[in-house]
Amino acid sequence: MKPYIVGIAGASGSGKTTFINQLGELFNANEITFISLDNYYKSRELQPLDENGIENYDTLESIDISALLADIQLLTEGTPFERKEYDFNNPDFAAQNIRYVPTSVLVLEGLFLFSYPELFALLDLKILIEAEDYNRITRRLERDLVERGYSIEQTIYWIRSHVEPAYKEHVLPYKNAADLIVPNNKNFNSAIAVVGAFLKSKL
Repeated sequence: MKPYIVGIAGASGSGKTTFINQLGELFNANEITFISLDNYYKSRELQPLDENGIENYDTLESIDISALLADIQLLTEGTPFERKEYDFNNPDFAAQNIRYVPTSVLVLEGLFLFSYPELFALLDLKILIEAEDYNRITRRLERDLVERGYSIEQTIYWIRSHVEPAYKEHVLPYKNAADLIVPNNKNFNSAIAVVGAFLKSKL
């Protein structure tokens, strides 16, 4: 039986990961499955290059969408699978194998989730996480510098050359396509409660 599929999109630093982590706390592991598009990034050598010869991970071509669609089909057919989590090209990151099992509710999370027509067509509920520009950029800086070990020069270059242009091209145009827009400038506790209660009705 096809699971009820939720898509959570939003710009880098908008709070998508925090949202799904908090949402997941409301469910048992056998009730809901989360898939992040981050774990479907193509290998570094397959990433498109910008005008300066730098890999640009903020493009639609950066994600192996065919692999993701195949894995969604497996879950729809009732077949579990494993996939190694993305290491963000950080040699100090200990990537683990993640096991995904079929559940009644499937939540997909990713930057440009709504920009892939074949994915968009599968979504029963479309949620867009929003945040003020200064909040998004500050969070991205903190994450890349502290969690991922990138330099300040690298991070600023990516934000200016890749992140913000991609946000304008692949996130903002789909704002009106969302069923629910969740602002995340302080917290989204009320939204978590509402979405959680709704998804429990789909179990």
